[in-house]
Amino acid sequence: MAFPSGDMIDPFGRAISYLRVSVTDRCDFRCTYCMAEDMSFLPKKDLLTLEELERLCSVFISKGVRKLRLTGGEPLVRRNVMHLIRDLSRHLESGALEELTLTTNGSQLSRFANDLFQFGVRRINVSLDTLDPQKFREITRWGDFSKVMSGIDAAQAAGLKIKINAVALKGFNDHELPDMLRWAHGRGMDLTVIETMPMGEIDLDRTDQYLPLSKLRADLEQQFTLSDIPYKTGGPARYVEVAETGGRLGFITPMTHNFCESCNRVRLTCTGTLYMCLGQDDAADLRSALRASEGDEAVSRAIDEAISRKPKGHDFVIDRRTRKPAVARHMSVTGG
Repeated sequence: MAFPSGDMIDPFGRAISYLRVSVTDRCDFRCTYCMAEDMSFLPKKDLLTLEELERLCSVFISKGVRKLRLTGGEPLVRRNVMHLIRDLSRHLESGALEELTLTTNGSQLSRFANDLFQFGVRRINVSLDTLDPQKFREITRWGDFSKVMSGIDAAQAAGLKIKINAVALKGFNDHELPDMLRWAHGRGMDLTVIETMPMGEIDLDRTDQYLPLSKLRADLEQQFTLSDIPYKTGGPARYVEVAETGGRLGFITPMTHNFCESCNRVRLTCTGTLYMCLGQDDAADLRSALRASEGDEAVSRAIDEAISRKPKGHDFVIDRRTRKPAVARHMSVTGG
């Protein structure tokens, strides 16, 4: 049953227009800042089917979502995920959805880039933290750098615009970021740098990895002229223009300067759990409502109730005393 379009407004007057959907918690990499090498993933019986994911997304779109991003884990390792993307593309054709996009590690792009473009995806984010193949293997544990580079080539050849996302890690890639900036901009790609977030137990100590982007920006300004610009993509990045390259550089700063005041996002997991905030544990079970009836009234009510609990902001902190994550679940569960 279709609902008339109407904005979802949270308790702080923010319109929720952006839905991020983790279609799987599984990934073919094991990035050291994201998950442990020996990960236990959700049993497949707990996952929503692709048809259920499409139905849930469609309800959100009927309620005011205009931008939908598929994430993971690695979304392109979900079996038959292209069927979901194809089915969601009808909302692009109708004009109900302004953008359908995804975040990927790039490992599967050579296979799927043309299909993504065919089904209406025009812009993607590729997570890439280094241009050094040996360091890439070290940080992803299982990743193949050449495969990712081929994927980026294939995506650009297919007509997809790419933004590179790099997590800034002290002592690992901080000195490499100027070269990554030149490389990305030289290929017509934006670059966004992200502070490491305290989510989920990993094998390493995040207090050793944490690099405040305020320091990174100051370091970059020794080489580049950075000018703040009002450019927005719907996400939390604050952008500058780099005079020397002519490209854009984004900063995502959940730790040093949170972006909560303008948050228009909620996150849906592959099990049908809705998180109203990336940095809080409060969540809503939409799977039960979805499976309770063939109509969507119960789902719509459950979404409204969840939005009414959206908090003002998150409580991320890198805790040097306990060295425990601020949020127990891994980023791959929520989808970034």
